[in-house]
Amino acid sequence: MTNNDTILRFHNVTKSFHVGSAPLIGHRATVVAVRDFSLSVHAGEIVGLVGQSGAGKTTVGRLALGLERPDRGDIAFEGESLVARSRRQLRPIRQRMHMIFQDPYQSLHPSMRIWELVAEPLEIAGVRRLQRRAAAQRALETVKMTPSSQYLDRFAHELSGGQRQRVAFARAQIGAPRLVVADEPTSMLDVSLRAGILELVLQFREGGHNGVLYITHDLAVARHICDRIAVMQAGGLVELGAADQIINQPTHPYTRRLLQAATNIGHG
Repeated sequence: MTNNDTILRFHNVTKSFHVGSAPLIGHRATVVAVRDFSLSVHAGEIVGLVGQSGAGKTTVGRLALGLERPDRGDIAFEGESLVARSRRQLRPIRQRMHMIFQDPYQSLHPSMRIWELVAEPLEIAGVRRLQRRAAAQRALETVKMTPSSQYLDRFAHELSGGQRQRVAFARAQIGAPRLVVADEPTSMLDVSLRAGILELVLQFREGGHNGVLYITHDLAVARHICDRIAVMQAGGLVELGAADQIINQPTHPYTRRLLQAATNIGHG
């Protein structure tokens, strides 16, 4: 990979949060969510960020989008550092990124119609209403919500969980982002619906122009869709490699425990 292929790069990033209060000693407790974290996402690849709850995965995703700022280290998007930029300076950069949440209700406003939700990134970019609606219709077709005319004027609460997540993917695709951060997008769906959503994740990689950071606790899912897997434990990166290498020849005890847990679940 060349530098031009690198969409996202973390270099020795640390992020901590102050939680609760401790009035007797006069300060709040500090939790280190991400510690000395380094990772890159290149064009044309899906990088799986794997770990148990509390490992720091979602914080990494928020840092990637500039929603959180690191205490130390650097985060670069398309070669440009995000760390020292103001919110105003980050706004046009974020238009080239998109996050897909675990629960699509987090990103789907209940009072907006489906076409408005899907086309919102275009509205932010200044695209006219008729063009936005036509683009939303095409995007819904792309995520296999057909015929799209049946969905355009409905509301999110009228759709199933799987349909809402497809709307979230259509919304992500319409702005043609270079980076997609997908945070556990299948974990709230029935097993029967997950394969279809994973196919949509793979679509972002087509053409070799975009990169995906796929956050999951499920190594089995990561193995099937990711090119590389990064394993996080307690805020740190403990193992990184090609997906097959991580699955077949793990070197860290924590990775082996995750694999064992996944095997046990699969046989349960």
